[in-house]
Amino acid sequence: MSPLSWWNDLVVNIPLAYLFSLPFSLIHNQLFIPSFIIGYWLSNLLGLLMMHWGGERLPHQNHVALNIKHSIAVSIIYSIIIVIAVMLGWLESPAEYLAYYR
Repeated sequence: MSPLSWWNDLVVNIPLAYLFSLPFSLIHNQLFIPSFIIGYWLSNLLGLLMMHWGGERLPHQNHVALNIKHSIAVSIIYSIIIVIAVMLGWLESPAEYLAYYR
């Protein structure tokens, strides 16, 4: 999966960030949004670094720089969407789901 595709965020980065936020939301529910966003950006950074390391010997590095700018813009948009979804109650903290099943 390419970290520069929009669907990679939906399939990989957002679920990983959600799992990343789980222990923090168990400590305190107010840590959910910040840890979710931090986990999301860390998963994006890791994907971009892995792509950079894998493509270091490619001759067209300007194309990669353009794609990274696009990826950062998409990540900012997804971060805003994540915050809005949590604030509107469309996305609950993992701690809330665990409390529901207890």
